[in-house]
Amino acid sequence: MKAALLVFALATVAWPQNPNAFPSSCGDGTNFKVKLQSAPPAQVLPPAGKAQVVFIHDTGDVSGSGLLWYPTSRYALDGAWAGANHGSSWFAVPIAPGEHHVCTDLQTSVAGQRTELAHFTAVAGQTYYFRTRLILSRAVELLDLEQIDSDQGAYLTRIYLLSIATAKK
Repeated sequence: MKAALLVFALATVAWPQNPNAFPSSCGDGTNFKVKLQSAPPAQVLPPAGKAQVVFIHDTGDVSGSGLLWYPTSRYALDGAWAGANHGSSWFAVPIAPGEHHVCTDLQTSVAGQRTELAHFTAVAGQTYYFRTRLILSRAVELLDLEQIDSDQGAYLTRIYLLSIATAKK
């Protein structure tokens, strides 16, 4: 047990702390300022010949309390940051059909670098939903990324706020 703890401690110290050292499916070190729209528009269908990916961050709190301390999560597609969420929120991005690579991380200096990756193949006319959740306990801090069912995704986009993210200068 002591050996396992020592290996974990050494791996934690050896993990790259450079925020610009992301996998190729992530973007550069761009940070975002996020505004939340209180009355989200109706869900839009993808443009003709395109698919759509919807990124949802789920804090488990619809009320929005605790948003001041909550970290912003940002999302990249194929190596370029596409936007960010803060608290329970979402945004959608039209994409070309084909294989795509997703990256998400926390935009914070308080928590260590948390990066999650996924890939999927998009079909024109389809909408794909990805949800992130920050899981915290006394011993664990984990950013979880999962592709979710379209019924669950549509439900979450109805109850959560729309995220409008702009890159910080």
